[in-house]
Amino acid sequence: MPEVETRLLGGTANRGLVVRVGQTVRRPLRPSSPAVHALLDHLQEVGFDASPAFLGVDAQGREVLTYVPGETVQAPYPAWSMTSVALESVAHLLRRYHEAVLGFDPSGYPWAEHVPTEYDVGLVGHNDPNLDNIVFRDGVAVALIDFDLAGPGSALWDVAAAVRLWAPLRPDADIDDPRQGESLTRLRLFADAYRLSLPDRHRLVDAAAANHIWCMDYVRRGAESGHPWFHQRWVTGESTLTERTNAWFASQRAVLIEALRL
Repeated sequence: MPEVETRLLGGTANRGLVVRVGQTVRRPLRPSSPAVHALLDHLQEVGFDASPAFLGVDAQGREVLTYVPGETVQAPYPAWSMTSVALESVAHLLRRYHEAVLGFDPSGYPWAEHVPTEYDVGLVGHNDPNLDNIVFRDGVAVALIDFDLAGPGSALWDVAAAVRLWAPLRPDADIDDPRQGESLTRLRLFADAYRLSLPDRHRLVDAAAANHIWCMDYVRRGAESGHPWFHQRWVTGESTLTERTNAWFASQRAVLIEALRL
């Protein structure tokens, strides 16, 4: 009997191209795949159980990963995903990942995207801890998936990316879920749950603003290259939202920094 392929939801760059086959996931190979496979192998070797394992390449030339059971957060966001418990569990998971990846040497591998120099200390970050890139069970984050943008960065850069998306850090008028009005509280809660150091707390707001620019530039370039999903996002409001969010970071910088003060 042929293997049954079930298309998995979520994602943008690989939308419609990721499938589940039994207890495996099949995804397109990319120029950075050798780097990601080495990273996933390292995580398995050090006993990190919160990421997929790389199993090889199938007959169709797709990478084969273990399937991680659970739920990812898709719009409309379920109530459990907006709770403080879920938020803190993302911070705990991210810290576990950073501890596991410390001994991995990123040199010599073809990473996908470079982060700004001031946020690159060599630690290989996930770089895209979006809501649909984290697997939950019973309302608690248990695994990171989709390491396409992984590469040399820093714990600070990953925390900035995560809190920007999970707080979220954007104008309140652009938040249309239960997190509206809670951004400052959730920003502080995430930093506390991660046990972010004092020096990194002082840099977190500027890192989050820089992360937003970096991420939106990636989307813009994807749209300009003709990628259908990036193009759709960009022309249906992402470009104007980007401008509003950049202005918001500038106007709210002092307020955000004060929210993090110990």
